[in-house]
Amino acid sequence: MAEFEFAGMTFKGGKAAIVFTALSTLGGASWAVFEFYADYMNMKEIVENIDVGAIDARNAVIETKLDEAIDYTRDIKNSLKDDITRIERVSDATSGRVKDIQNDIDTRLREVSDLSRETEKDVRDTMGDLEDRIETKMDKLETSLEDKLQKALDNPLAD
Repeated sequence: MAEFEFAGMTFKGGKAAIVFTALSTLGGASWAVFEFYADYMNMKEIVENIDVGAIDARNAVIETKLDEAIDYTRDIKNSLKDDITRIERVSDATSGRVKDIQNDIDTRLREVSDLSRETEKDVRDTMGDLEDRIETKMDKLETSLEDKLQKALDNPLAD
C-alpha cells in the first residue's frame, strides 16, 4: 500500500489520495491566482499607459464630425422639403392654368358650335329664300313665255 509523510504526518491508502487531491487542487488554485494576478498587473500597466487625452481628442473630432453630419443631413432634409413645397406650388399653379385653358377651350368650342349652328341655319334660310325667288322668277318667266307663245299662236303675223 502507498504511504507518504507530509508535515510530520503519515498518510496511507485512501487518505493519501485525498491529501494528494487536496494538494493538487491547492497547487492549481495557487497557479490560477498567480496567473490572474499577472494578467491584472499587465492590464494595470496597459491602463496606466492609455493616453486619455488622445482618446478625448479623438472623441471630440468624432463628435464634431457627427454634429456636422447631422447639420448637413438637416440642411438636406430642409432643402428637400422646400423643393417639394415649391414643386407642389408649381403643380397647383399648372393645374389651375390647365383648368383655365380647358374651360377657355370648352367655352370657345361651345361658341364655335353655336356659331356653326347659327351659320347653318342662316345658310338654310338663305338657300330657302333663294329657292323661293328662283321659283317665283321661273314662274314669271314661264308665264311670260306662255303668254308670248300664245300670242304668237293666236296671231302669227302680229309683231
